[in-house]
Amino acid sequence: MSTTQPPANPADDYDSPWKEAIEHYFPEFMAFYFPVAYDGIDWSKKYIFLDNELRSLLPEAEVSKRVVDKLVQVELLKEKETWLYIHIEVQGGQPANFAKRMFVYHYRIFDKYNKSVASFAILADRHRHWRPNSWGFAFAGSKLQLEFSIVKLIDYEPKIEELLRMDNAFGLITAAHLLTQQTRKKSEERYHAKLRLIRLLYERQWERLRIVELLRVIDWFLELPKGLRQKLKTEICQIEGKQKMPYVTSFERDAKEEGIVIGKEIGVVEGMEIGEEIGVVKGMEIGEEIGVVKGVEIGRLEVARKLMASGFSAEQVASIAEVPLALLV
Repeated sequence: MSTTQPPANPADDYDSPWKEAIEHYFPEFMAFYFPVAYDGIDWSKKYIFLDNELRSLLPEAEVSKRVVDKLVQVELLKEKETWLYIHIEVQGGQPANFAKRMFVYHYRIFDKYNKSVASFAILADRHRHWRPNSWGFAFAGSKLQLEFSIVKLIDYEPKIEELLRMDNAFGLITAAHLLTQQTRKKSEERYHAKLRLIRLLYERQWERLRIVELLRVIDWFLELPKGLRQKLKTEICQIEGKQKMPYVTSFERDAKEEGIVIGKEIGVVEGMEIGEEIGVVKGMEIGEEIGVVKGVEIGRLEVARKLMASGFSAEQVASIAEVPLALLV
């Protein structure tokens, strides 16, 4: 007997989760992937992300080709030069000029700040033997060479169970990245992988904000078709009945989309009615404008009522559905 297959996964977003994860958990990122560098940084001092400055050094066309680039200013322990600039790239493909590009960015950063620079790369592709880690040139005794540290995420693939037991956030994040790649175009497998990661997060004795942030990262990685998102929502609501921690990531999008659809439907009807009272031609124009606006508002309230009935707090519903809190209390 044939069965209807769910739609394939939408295009996976590897950019947003890595950016957010590195920004939220930079010390854990360095400790997990580059422990020697981590040990040389003074983490009691403030570190500074310089993403705008980095973008100014790179051609716009080049920026669009990478998963994520970060430039971070840190202070060092027991070094003559207090400041160090760390350049991080997470690379999802296999560009032929990757190593040369790391070299170019390294010297551009040095040229701008006249301070030491350290370059690190996360190779997030699926090709086990692609591991560029240096670039340079030499002639007649003159030589210039950059060697940079790399981590190949696919090396962690046999250790996914171990990753899921780690306290470092990047154990979970690395597992989520690998599971996203493994379940490409396998919606049911991805659904079960995502549900498992979410259950594990709820079981951790971490502070609420950390769990919510990591739920957001998981949600970005393991994108599901809308039908499976709704199925997942039902499962999560059962967990939240005990945990009191609503899951409001991909469901925010679903709620807003539903509100807009309901609003437009109501808006067309009410707009037509207002239009008929004012006049056929002008009334249609004014009525549709007023009706759509009013309809969207009504639609959002309808979505808000559904979310409240599902157990979300008034504050959360006000943020998700974009309605005044005063209308919900």
